Amino acid sequence: MKQALLVVSFGTSYNESRSKTIEAIEQAVAAEFPTYELRRAFTSRIIIDILRKRDNIMIDGVEEAMEKLAAEGFKRVLIQPTLVMGGEEYDCIVNAVKKQEDSFDQLMIGAPLLSSEEDYLKLTEILTEDTKEYDSEGTEIVFMGHGSEHEANAAYDRLAGILKKQGYTRYHVGTVEAEPSIEDVIEALKRKQSRRVVLQPMMIVCGDHAHNDMAGNDSDSWKSRLEADGYDVICRLKGMGEIEGVRRMFVEHAREAGNKLEDQE
Repeated sequence: MKQALLVVSFGTSYNESRSKTIEAIEQAVAAEFPTYELRRAFTSRIIIDILRKRDNIMIDGVEEAMEKLAAEGFKRVLIQPTLVMGGEEYDCIVNAVKKQEDSFDQLMIGAPLLSSEEDYLKLTEILTEDTKEYDSEGTEIVFMGHGSEHEANAAYDRLAGILKKQGYTRYHVGTVEAEPSIEDVIEALKRKQSRRVVLQPMMIVCGDHAHNDMAGNDSDSWKSRLEADGYDVICRLKGMGEIEGVRRMFVEHAREAGNKLEDQE
């Protein structure tokens, strides 16, 4: 039986970050499934078009990737998203796969990064370990998530709550496009005596949001707003996909989905 591993990401137009994050995750997951052929898909049509026009790099959307797998005779397909949480992008993946499910004998979609209480605890441990050199009196550490109007956006407040519960009182979580917002973060910082802030993306890739919304020089970037309030700001331009522990979490989710595939036999 022909088997494929389709790793689906939102995507990024930042080639260096793609290599360090998306490709690193793909290779880590592929190593767990040596008998599966590795394929890639992005959910962002904008990024797909940018890469095609700018770099002549051709990347499929999810439906296109599934159609190709069907046409090439693959019968067992494991789909592993590299998303932080369930939400609109994850729903789109599920819907795209459902359209093609009659073309395959076996299909299984792995879980996004944050899917269980254990996942939140693991990510808390991973992120605090990655930033431990900054966890000292006088410094606050702020993670920038994407944010969504989807109900899955509650993941950010949940992670922030676990950080506090675990005793990481210098850690904060905000989002670019939803809540908690940068305004919420700034209000929390004002209640502290710290004058240094470390900003780091809580996104798989270090792309446009990290470079511009977080670390950009425009007056409305998080860095500029905090500097205007008198903080010394350090920007860590590092996507979560660069962190081995995060990659390992995706491998574990893919392994769980792969076990369910075997149970279908």
